[in-house]
Amino acid sequence: MAELPELSAGSCLRLKNANPNDEEVLNAPHVLQLIVIRMAKSAPSTNPNAIDRYCIVMSDGIHVIQAMLATQLNEMVTDNIITRNTVIVTEKVTCTDVQGKRLLVVLSLRVIGQTEEKIGNPKHIPPNEAAPQAPPAGPSSNMQPTVTQPSTTVPQKYPAAPTKPAKSVSVYPIEGLSPYQNNWTIKARVTQKSDIKLWSNPKGEGKLFSVNLMDDSGEIKGTAFNTVADDLYHRFEEGKVYYISKARVNLAKKKFSNLTNDYELSFDRNTEVEECHEVTNVPMIRYNFVPLGNLESVPKDGTCDVIGVVKEVSPLSEIVSKTTSRTIPKRELTLVDKSGFSVRLTLWGKQAEQYSADDFPVIAFRGVKVGDFGGRSLSMFSSSTMHINPDINECFALRGWYDATGANESFQAHTSGAAGGGMNMAFKRSDVRCISDVKLAELGNSDKPDYFSIRATVMHIKTDNISYPACPSLGCNKKINESGGSWVCDKCNKTVDGPDHRYIISMAVADWSGQAWLQGFNDTGVVVFGMTANELMEIRERDESAFNMVLHNASFKTYNFSCRAKLDTYKELPRVRYGVSRIHEFDFKEEAKALCELLRSPWAQ
Repeated sequence: MAELPELSAGSCLRLKNANPNDEEVLNAPHVLQLIVIRMAKSAPSTNPNAIDRYCIVMSDGIHVIQAMLATQLNEMVTDNIITRNTVIVTEKVTCTDVQGKRLLVVLSLRVIGQTEEKIGNPKHIPPNEAAPQAPPAGPSSNMQPTVTQPSTTVPQKYPAAPTKPAKSVSVYPIEGLSPYQNNWTIKARVTQKSDIKLWSNPKGEGKLFSVNLMDDSGEIKGTAFNTVADDLYHRFEEGKVYYISKARVNLAKKKFSNLTNDYELSFDRNTEVEECHEVTNVPMIRYNFVPLGNLESVPKDGTCDVIGVVKEVSPLSEIVSKTTSRTIPKRELTLVDKSGFSVRLTLWGKQAEQYSADDFPVIAFRGVKVGDFGGRSLSMFSSSTMHINPDINECFALRGWYDATGANESFQAHTSGAAGGGMNMAFKRSDVRCISDVKLAELGNSDKPDYFSIRATVMHIKTDNISYPACPSLGCNKKINESGGSWVCDKCNKTVDGPDHRYIISMAVADWSGQAWLQGFNDTGVVVFGMTANELMEIRERDESAFNMVLHNASFKTYNFSCRAKLDTYKELPRVRYGVSRIHEFDFKEEAKALCELLRSPWAQ
């Protein structure tokens, strides 16, 4: 069995007496044993993304010393990579003084083994005991325990020990910043920089911009206002590293940030910003990718990181903001990945206008917002970032998969049900229910809507009120009224040349067990009739018999429906309405393939 190196005698004393810029001590390898690992107590937080913090007690066989684990090392605790009596080598430690007390933060470590019991008989360090001058290499005890498992190496996702900073300053970790400190300097990379934005409220108006800053301990947002914004905006560039000091540390406004830090920086006229040209030890952007197939596990309005191949790009379009009445450019991308799912992601503003990536690029998105409008969807917002073909392993893997097989695969649209409910509304054959089962289960009779999938055939389509005249303005779709030969939209408060008809379709569908009425909107009507509502209305006005033939041809076709059941009131009587969330054309090849797989499954044996 492998033997453990002896603990570094005197390391606890040297770490206790080290000052914040004593790199020779803080970045030296100290062989220590973890005696205690516990979750740090903190004040209750309303932030759902708040990260747990862990306190540790380390021993060099003679003394013990307390420290905090950097949050990027939390997985080592949750994955049981480090536990009580684990022997480690610290590779980077920082220290700060908080309210007169020394705080050590372990930023990087590696595991070299595990023992069954504590090594030696370590004691707490007596007050004012001086640190030994010898280098931390001597043995700590004549007790050499038996190793219960071979030495292991921590995966490379944990940061390695950095070199000294190019500037002789006391560099604090971002994770160690708090409102109780004044004299600090951080060395951080700008991972995201916003545009200058104008704001206005009853107290006045002004301008601001923000940056997201990252070092190997964590991230923090920094914001500058008015004249300070003018002074600093052109000094920050995305991707570059800076020394930053003399900014105020405030409680974070979670409404305006997707970072997990409980604090944020406010730049003022005294803030110092200096570019750092030694960038080898400051990490690039770190991602926590969620596969597209797992997006239903992310709650509505939550944020996540995704990476995917852009399979489709919509033309640039515009919408009118309901709050400001301003026109906002937008563009939709369809992303796919190895999970077999696709998802729509919306770009806004300049990002939508300037998007010009080559065919089928791999793009990594950080901090995008998850929505459920018309199905599970993603959207960029102010603090999101987008990197095309990034130099990371996940990008190389996706590129190889798509070029080899992914380009020829079919993908399942990824939608969700009730907001935050985590229900996947993409059609799944394994979840198909018969109509009689839906009714017997009384889906839709509760306070919240229920979601289900059925495979049914269209039996009859109501022809009265099959469409309505909608406003043709982009993003409006409200019903317009004819007045004196002109069409007026009350919402847009303008007159338009003519309506853009949109479907309101009510149809009876049936399967082997029974019949039900489904209500669908424009997307459903386009699939059922194979044409737009404008085209159908034109046929109806021109030739009634041709219109009836279109209705006949649309009947007796089978579709896969993703539906929503919700309690409604009609003529003061409660009733359950079945709405079509998504309609899928019947693919006989795919259905036959699914049946063959079913016959080969244990169910058929």
